[in-house]
Amino acid sequence: MLTSSQLLAAVPGALDTVDLTGFGPKDQGKVRDIYRLGDRRLLITTDRVSAFDRVLGLIPYKGQVLNQLAAWWFEQTADLVANHVVAVPDPNVMLVHEAQALPVEVIVRGYITGVTSTSLWTLYSQGVPRPYGLDLPPGLRKDAPLPEPVITPTTKAEKGQHDERLTPDEVVSRGLVAPDLWAEVQRVALALFRRGQNVARQGGLVLVDTKYEFGLLEGKVVLIDEIHTPDSSRYWIADTYDAQIAAGQEPENFDKEFLRKWFVDQGYRGEGPIPPMPPDFVVQVAARYIAAYEKLTGQDFVPGELPAAGRIARSLADKQPLTTDR
Repeated sequence: MLTSSQLLAAVPGALDTVDLTGFGPKDQGKVRDIYRLGDRRLLITTDRVSAFDRVLGLIPYKGQVLNQLAAWWFEQTADLVANHVVAVPDPNVMLVHEAQALPVEVIVRGYITGVTSTSLWTLYSQGVPRPYGLDLPPGLRKDAPLPEPVITPTTKAEKGQHDERLTPDEVVSRGLVAPDLWAEVQRVALALFRRGQNVARQGGLVLVDTKYEFGLLEGKVVLIDEIHTPDSSRYWIADTYDAQIAAGQEPENFDKEFLRKWFVDQGYRGEGPIPPMPPDFVVQVAARYIAAYEKLTGQDFVPGELPAAGRIARSLADKQPLTTDR
């Protein structure tokens, strides 16, 4: 683990955006810069952090953690489903095949939780019949494990709009995904989640829920985007979970919710001026991301040199990822 002084020293060098001459055009997502290269994409994971559908600031090494952790997970799950990765030539960079993304994001939940009006726990506690089309047993407590993981899919939100919640049956009935393909996607998603639960448990974490994105490459299902990172998944700390539940407390988050909660505590919920994050809090968040990487992989996080556009371009040229295939 990097020390607090090392993290603090890295705060001013956090990666906001990258412009690579000759690698255009560029699309900018909330946390990535994306370059289209024919039938491939160059993903550069920045240190931008997002919540409430807005970019809130920069966390040093966050991009490297997400990029390296996602790449590690793609390797760990390649026996379950193919993925879109071609090469990982830089700590912040991933070269991927251009895949046709399915119009549905697959949310797998292992626990019944949530505080919003549309959360699974809220609907269940209000007595809504079959929330998200699920048959749940009576008597479940908030933040308790579900008897089996469940899938609550959503549409992929257009920019400026929220995801539309779906039942698994609606994915087929509305013609979003063909029946046989949807059956395969659900089977793979549940297998991925079980793998993720086992790895998290070994690292002292609880995988609560997660989002998977799938695409089609040459007619076959592939895993795309990122998986089981602190941005795409919710984790709790295993050692404190039982005591916190027994005391009626919310389990402690070990993911992006830690950052989101800080903003809520400052009175910010997505509107108005964004409160600036003090350096000591930025360091806390960076340490959480790095710790998540180390707990899940069992490896020390070894950061690359703080990124610069020229260095990334040289890295790409040296390793010639555009001619590398797998």
